[in-house]
Amino acid sequence: MPSFAHELRLTLEHTGPIAGVDEAGRGPLAGPVVAAAVIFERRRFPKGLDDSKKLTPKAREILFDQIMARAVAVGIGEASVDEIDLVNIRQATHLAMARAVRALATPAVFALVDGNDAPALPCPCETLIGGDGISVSIAAASIIAKVTRDRLMVALHQRHPVYAWDRNKGYGTEDHLHGLAVHGCTPHHRRSFAPIHHILYGANLETQV
Repeated sequence: MPSFAHELRLTLEHTGPIAGVDEAGRGPLAGPVVAAAVIFERRRFPKGLDDSKKLTPKAREILFDQIMARAVAVGIGEASVDEIDLVNIRQATHLAMARAVRALATPAVFALVDGNDAPALPCPCETLIGGDGISVSIAAASIIAKVTRDRLMVALHQRHPVYAWDRNKGYGTEDHLHGLAVHGCTPHHRRSFAPIHHILYGANLETQV
């Protein structure tokens, strides 16, 4: 389970707030990529924090409210579909992360980032593979990013119900692909991703990762 150990280690080296950073939405065929940054004080974080993918939607919603209430600061950033298509999903993810850190009301002096690909942030950072399962700050960021993006996709579903985004959140599930086959693409689809590119241009393209 996630702990405050990595944050505590860094407070011995850096004077000031330590943020956890994570993203949601690298893989879907539609919608933006969303990132979050979260700063906690020691012993002020909710119980039950974990990698958002291991939690039920109900648990994520409950923890979202608790994180927002207890965190020193929460920042949320996103990169649009147009930005994803322009610079690729990796660079767009980094852009969303940087925006999330800049959105913190209390600036971070250092950040812990999930994964092994360090983005250019407004502060120094350290990557942690599987960070959302070992750092409470990163786990919280994963929950904030996931819930924020899920809510956004549910809202988009109201305008484009044929793709079942309320269920698949933009991932390439059978119902989403059926909607694409019958109704084509929307402005919310990532044109640089292979299935969408093929529908629009009739040419194969390696899916971005």
